[in-house]
Amino acid sequence: MNDFRELDPGKMYQAIYDFPDQLADSMAIGEAIKLKHNYDNVQSVIVVGMGGSAIGGDVANMLAGDELKLPLQVVRNYRLPAWAGANTLVICSSYSGNTEETLAVYRQSRAKGAALIGITTGGKIEQLLDADGYDKIKIVPGLQPRAALAYSFVSLLYLLQHLGMIGESIAGELPATIELLQARRDIYGATHNNPTLELAKRIAGKLPVIYGETDSTAVVAARWRGQLNENAKMLAHTNELPEMNHNEIVGWENNPHLLDQAYVIWLKDESDNVRVAHRREISNRLIDQYCRQETVAVAGPSRFVRLLHLIHFGDWLSFWCALEHGTDPTPVEKIMELKGQLEQIA
Repeated sequence: MNDFRELDPGKMYQAIYDFPDQLADSMAIGEAIKLKHNYDNVQSVIVVGMGGSAIGGDVANMLAGDELKLPLQVVRNYRLPAWAGANTLVICSSYSGNTEETLAVYRQSRAKGAALIGITTGGKIEQLLDADGYDKIKIVPGLQPRAALAYSFVSLLYLLQHLGMIGESIAGELPATIELLQARRDIYGATHNNPTLELAKRIAGKLPVIYGETDSTAVVAARWRGQLNENAKMLAHTNELPEMNHNEIVGWENNPHLLDQAYVIWLKDESDNVRVAHRREISNRLIDQYCRQETVAVAGPSRFVRLLHLIHFGDWLSFWCALEHGTDPTPVEKIMELKGQLEQIA
């Protein structure tokens, strides 16, 4: 695979490699946040976004959920929840600034008198924010939205901190994360002795089934699925413990010719609920006869660092899966075709 860069003219390799550096850039953006409005009356938060922008809301919620002082919900839709109103802060996260679902919720939020803040590189969202006098956070342009995760979630964390909704722990956690990932990226980006590449070779011809824990690695599993979809152009399935123990575990019985094509990956962290850890071990044994399985866990000094390490691991995994398929990881032609057809419909 010495010539792998020929399959990567869009430089997705570099975008993934740069993730720790993007975290550092994002810290500078976050520390420079200045808001012109007061948000003391806010009682709930909605993060609106799709795809790579929405996962930033999920990641921020995963990392800060234990200390969030207000409820936070991520909305992936055209519709603002009916309960949202004047005491709701709606954060419109759109990397391009042109996401039609997010624009629709922006207009509904404005009509209902909700507080609004945007996280974007520009586009229609920025134009509306400026015209309507709302606050915004500008992030770095020029990337695929899925490769801009650092900018979307770190900006959001700093915004929540600035608003007093979380503490200041991220200022200590992010430098430790950057240091660890800068050390690991040369391993994950290598063509030998690389655990992400070796796992890619095992799953490239399979249907990955990725299981995480609701309070932590379920968000990481969703990120892995999205990256495998967009970078490797392959399907993946995710679910979470303990919920899958109440339904999906029974689905591992029929259609053995399909189950044989599955490859189960259990995402594990030492912060997992002890009962969930027992459930994972038992579930592994119960479905072991039907498919190949393995567990993935990574090192790090804290839950915060490990979960971001696990995300970085999955980003590299998706890159190497793309190359195992001989696929350019950057273009998302079906998404662009779909958007083009939607534009033809009034």
